[in-house]
Amino acid sequence: MVSRILVQAATFFALASTSAQAEIRMGIAAPMTGTYSWSGEQVIVGAEKAVKNINDRGGVLGESLVTVLIDDFCSSEQAVVAANKLIAEGVRFVVGHQCSGAAISASPIYEQADIIFISPVATNPKLTERGLRYTFRVCGRDDLQGTMVSDYIAKKWPGADIAIVSDDQQYGQGVAEEAKRRLEELGIGIVVFEHVKLGQKDFSGLIDLFETYGVDVAFYGGYQAEAGLIVRQAKKRLPGIAFIMPDGISGEDFGLIAGEASDGILMTNYMNAARIPAAADVVDDFRADGIEHFGSQLYAYAAVQAWAQAAESAGAADAVHVARSLRSHPFDTVLGRISFNEKGDVAGFEPFTWYIWKNGKYVEKNLTE
Repeated sequence: MVSRILVQAATFFALASTSAQAEIRMGIAAPMTGTYSWSGEQVIVGAEKAVKNINDRGGVLGESLVTVLIDDFCSSEQAVVAANKLIAEGVRFVVGHQCSGAAISASPIYEQADIIFISPVATNPKLTERGLRYTFRVCGRDDLQGTMVSDYIAKKWPGADIAIVSDDQQYGQGVAEEAKRRLEELGIGIVVFEHVKLGQKDFSGLIDLFETYGVDVAFYGGYQAEAGLIVRQAKKRLPGIAFIMPDGISGEDFGLIAGEASDGILMTNYMNAARIPAAADVVDDFRADGIEHFGSQLYAYAAVQAWAQAAESAGAADAVHVARSLRSHPFDTVLGRISFNEKGDVAGFEPFTWYIWKNGKYVEKNLTE
């Protein structure tokens, strides 16, 4: 069993405690309530599984890892509150903040406090473009994801009228801007470039624009609730329109909201780490717990593995030595052998692949078929 402390960001009230034995506290910051709690649950499950397995083998530097959980609500503002509370709880390392806006806001707080922060799935390039010493990620970046999308649009639909839409969050805007930048690089014009609001329900105005400008292909940067409604409403009026979406729609709610309109939607998403040979034993372990569908779990697991191996290699758990170790060595993880560049971005595997939605679920898709 993982020893954990649960902290409520809004009230700063510790709901559980742990023994006073030698320990290293590790923060897990994730959306635990609200629309994105499904994603936060994946990160918590993955990180805590890694902690359990590491502790079963003797811990890190002879000390047990103890997790401190906090809800960041997938919110930039609450992420700052969460980060400060984790610092007050004495954590040495934080994994989580998978929403890009939350990760970007929290990372300077950890920097100032000399705490290593590794995000499993925050993809906005800004996270690692600010010269921070202690910020890392084990996932790909939206500039790569945007390039994948745009290159495929250019190949599949030459001469098409294209729309790019995003929500008003940093993740959605970031991936949409990257897709737009790449299309413009390729000399391809965009007939509609719009933003919608998080929580918006009626997209008739947006669909009017699609109809007016004869949009053939639309890329939406954002999360599943709005994406599902956009697809559902657009397909009623424009059944021939094609949609491409990024990883933000990878929860089952997208299929539930969009219904039959989700069939055939292409999506870029994280590489399916469950098929990596290095992950086989851990995947079996998860499946014994009843987990069959893998999203962020293995990425969170790899983040903990990398930190633990870096600390062991450095012979110390302080941020200066661990950060130096993270940038100096490869690490054997469930994602395979990975390393980090000077910015803190991961290397060692192809971070994104293509998926297609069918019958309310998504499966890998080979686009050369």
